[in-house]
Amino acid sequence: MTYPTPLSRIAAGFNDGSVSALKLAETALARIHDEGFAPGAQIFTRVYDASARAEALAADHRRAAGLSQGPLAGLPISIKDLFDVAGETTMAGSVVMKDAAPAMADAPIVARLRAAGAVITGKTNMTEFAFSGVGLNPHYGTPGNVFDADRIPGGSSAGAGISVVKGMAAAAIGTDTGGSIRIPANFAGIVGFKPSQARVPLEGALPLSSTQDSIGPLAPTVACCALVDAVLAGEAPRILRPRAPETLTFAVARGLPMDGVDDQVANAYDAALKRLRDAGVRLIELELPEIAEVPQLNAAGGFSAAESWAWHRAIIQTGAERYDPRVLSRIRRGEAMGAADYIDLIKRRRRMVAAADLALRPFDALLMPTVPIVPPRIADLADDADYTRLNLLVLRNPTFGNVLDLCGVTLPIAEPGALPAGLMLLGRNGADHDLLDVAAGVEALVVRTRAA
Repeated sequence: MTYPTPLSRIAAGFNDGSVSALKLAETALARIHDEGFAPGAQIFTRVYDASARAEALAADHRRAAGLSQGPLAGLPISIKDLFDVAGETTMAGSVVMKDAAPAMADAPIVARLRAAGAVITGKTNMTEFAFSGVGLNPHYGTPGNVFDADRIPGGSSAGAGISVVKGMAAAAIGTDTGGSIRIPANFAGIVGFKPSQARVPLEGALPLSSTQDSIGPLAPTVACCALVDAVLAGEAPRILRPRAPETLTFAVARGLPMDGVDDQVANAYDAALKRLRDAGVRLIELELPEIAEVPQLNAAGGFSAAESWAWHRAIIQTGAERYDPRVLSRIRRGEAMGAADYIDLIKRRRRMVAAADLALRPFDALLMPTVPIVPPRIADLADDADYTRLNLLVLRNPTFGNVLDLCGVTLPIAEPGALPAGLMLLGRNGADHDLLDVAAGVEALVVRTRAA
């Protein structure tokens, strides 16, 4: 697998004239049409040929005229299939939404991307209504993993990571309710950043859980993610300040996050920890009680079931047969949840968030494997029981960040040629800038898949 080009290197090509935004867009669009609409295994659900060319040409003209450029000027970006784009129906990987009214306006994050000069190439495939971590979609097909097409891409932002690795976009925008940015980034061997939940506006994104949904980038490097994140958050881009190893103190998760870790992930993770330790990073083992409590909080479906049922119940009354049965069954778990149960969830989570925040104050981040296993084979999820088991295992570690309202980043740590594995760093809520600075320093020590 060829590692995707960082955004800074693409921008340098724009500046020295070795590449044009239009040429880059044409290449991305050609790749989408060559492979992104493969029957039954689509990476994209929609492509913006005309508008992408126009946006790219406008970026080239502005550059040639010496006019000011946005921070993403000319860079091709893909967006997940659940973001509103004015004039079109937001499908969210479904077929049941096809008769819904078109969006009246772009989602705020789409408007911010356009204002920053991004060239939006299309919408990427996803698990229906974002309700799974494995990335399967019976309506449009499941894109094969970039390392092995017989394996899952990870979800729910299934096509997002693939679009970056295959050169269909320089970066992708996904959502993350229980790992839906970090899982597909991990399984694509790139970086994924889940911001603090309130950092990026959720309006115009079809919801799974308004309590836990967040919006962020999948991209080649931490610096790429930081640049895109700043645009999504409505901030000016900032220069990363990678932290020196000897200044860092990390909590290393023990207990539940390490259960069921397979040998390939364990070997990559242990090697990454050794590199950190050898570089002077202080590592302290920590078993956080609130992490052990997360499965209990979610035992009856958690916020995702309760809040998705509230959103979908009217549609399900007349169109249940058009849902992915595996997604429908998870949404229906919210039907049995009463108002008192939901209030109890809110109170319990509030206590857990406060306790975890206090426990993590002495540390620069909490470390654990992003996903305990390498991507399973698609065939291994044919049976419903296996699907449920593997889906829960894939989601388990990333979900801790959403339930405890943390920010998080996944870094690729597998050796070249190996199946993907990720190191996840979780930071305190609101400490997004700090976590990105920390992750930039760690990235230089642990990422093994890039050419020097």
